[in-house]
Amino acid sequence: MMEFAALTYGLLASVILSAANRNRKLAKPHPPMLLYTGYLLCGLSAGIALALAYVAFSLMGS
Repeated sequence: MMEFAALTYGLLASVILSAANRNRKLAKPHPPMLLYTGYLLCGLSAGIALALAYVAFSLMGS
């Protein structure tokens, strides 16, 4: 299950970043769905990083 989540996350991040890069090169505005999905990925990445840091520090203290 974890592998499927990691593959889906990686694929979604790749598509979002390549679409944003293409729009930037063409000097086009980003569609709202692209922005929302990008912010969702950013928040998800930050949340996972905080959760993993919490687990690492809690294991280090015991």
